[in-house]
Amino acid sequence: MSLNAAVSAVTDRVIERSRPGRQAYLDLIAHEAETAVRRPSLGCANLAHAYAGTEEDRDAMKADRGMNIGIVSAYNDMLSAHAVYYRYPELMKVWAREVGATAQVAGGVPAMCDGVTQGYAGMELSLFSRDTIALSTAVALSHGTFEGAALLGICDKIVPGLLMGALRFGHLPMILVPGGPMPTGLPNKQKAAVREAFAEGKAGREELLDAEIAAYHSKGTCTFYGTANTNQMMMEVMGLHMPGAAFVNPGTKLRQELSRAAVHRLAAIGQRGDDYRPLGRCVDEKAIVNAAVGLLATGGSTNHLIHLPAIARAAGIIIDWEDMDRLSAAVPLIARVYPNGSADVNGFEAAGGMPYVIRELLSEGLLHRDIMTVAGQDLSDYGQTAVIEDDKLAWTPVGDSGDETILRPAAAPFSADGGMRILSGNLGRACIKVSAVERERWIIEAPARVFSDQSEVQAAFKAGELERDVVVVVRFQGPKANGMPELHKLTPPLGVLQNRGFKVALVTDGRMSGASGKVPCAIHLSPEAIGGGAIGLIRDGDIVRLDAVEGTLNALVDPAEWAARELAATPAPAQGMGRELFALFRQAADEAEKGASPILAAAGL
Repeated sequence: MSLNAAVSAVTDRVIERSRPGRQAYLDLIAHEAETAVRRPSLGCANLAHAYAGTEEDRDAMKADRGMNIGIVSAYNDMLSAHAVYYRYPELMKVWAREVGATAQVAGGVPAMCDGVTQGYAGMELSLFSRDTIALSTAVALSHGTFEGAALLGICDKIVPGLLMGALRFGHLPMILVPGGPMPTGLPNKQKAAVREAFAEGKAGREELLDAEIAAYHSKGTCTFYGTANTNQMMMEVMGLHMPGAAFVNPGTKLRQELSRAAVHRLAAIGQRGDDYRPLGRCVDEKAIVNAAVGLLATGGSTNHLIHLPAIARAAGIIIDWEDMDRLSAAVPLIARVYPNGSADVNGFEAAGGMPYVIRELLSEGLLHRDIMTVAGQDLSDYGQTAVIEDDKLAWTPVGDSGDETILRPAAAPFSADGGMRILSGNLGRACIKVSAVERERWIIEAPARVFSDQSEVQAAFKAGELERDVVVVVRFQGPKANGMPELHKLTPPLGVLQNRGFKVALVTDGRMSGASGKVPCAIHLSPEAIGGGAIGLIRDGDIVRLDAVEGTLNALVDPAEWAARELAATPAPAQGMGRELFALFRQAADEAEKGASPILAAAGL
């Protein structure tokens, strides 16, 4: 199957736009491959420091007989998804020895949990934790003692941050090593029902807590298709995992063998061998477009409209929302996973998972087959299912969908398009995900109610002030204002209002969670309020029209009056919970469409 014309055109657009930056990046990693500090050239005292902590591997390191793998880990036992990494380093050292290599923990990176901080002050550190992770990854790899790296991370900001940092060492081969989702607990639909009942006062805190614990009940990634699991999807379609690794449960033989295979493979793709696969060559324009296609085809998290541009920039590549919009018109939605369907990622995996998605998209010419993956000749290797046969890891051709309510053929999709759209008008430029929104709610025209904090929205809801058709406007939520926290706490009350028959929409310069879905939300509105964006001109009662059919977002205000208005006063920066320490990040952050990254903006990338 030849490449789809729209995918080809967007790829050409990305390549042409990125040409100067990409060439500068390739020159950088070529120079690093030739001249960067490496173990044989380090001084004896330097090497002694590097080897002092590992007696068992010291002789092998001293002899420089094989690759020394740096492990960059996001382990902590407060995140269920990352708690599984506790024993990984010691196992990976054993697996490295099996192929004549060595491994050391190069460093740890922070991994905060949005599920814990949602709706609270700590969430204002969340997006910038991604850039902190990128910096931490760079620090970990800066010692010049590693010929490759294994990146251990799963959740929302961790994978983008790891890649942003690792790509600046793109002359090294690297593999992402996931940990897998927890087994299914309380079904997502039941959990959502309890949340909405609590929002209406029909369920108590104990009932809500019991429901949440029944849903999030063990080690492993949360099972809904939010940002964390979208990360894993993207790593598969970019060819940065071992094939089929994304959604295998922790604690299984298959999960262990996939992780073992990642270490063995990493040792085989180093600069000294004959199959050199540096990260910076694997992450090229085609791989970035593949990630965007996968995002659209599976109804993934809107957070990647920020993260993917940031990852791309770290590799000298520019992808924008216009590219996403054009791809969305051509890429069919072939998966329905909660919140876009009733199944969780375990159901998705059982129905065929990523091997099925990749095979189907390749069969319709919607993915670039000819990318440099970490594992095989091309992306077609990722269209196979990982299995244990005769106590060994093997891959077999994926069959038909095991459940067409979850996964459908690309030729007979749930929807002909990917459900992501750009909205533009006199309020600026925003994104909307409509894959889970009922078609009759794609156009909302209603009076605005304006807020500067999501807690104000919750208070107004509880006071009965939103019992009407309403466009809820929440401003001063962009990266420069407060770090762009997700507004996940708004999902239950807005969902309740919609269930009561009202026309409801959200307009914000902030983010919504990867768990959001059925309420139409114009998010990431740019320019943001603190930068003089038009969202700062809206007043209570203004009629706002969100039209996802035509792709428009406007305040229906007389142009003369609109031009005469003054921007709303900017709130003072919040203090406490360490937020004041991120003042430089807020000041330096660029707009959402560029990735909302202070470190990339400051570096001129």
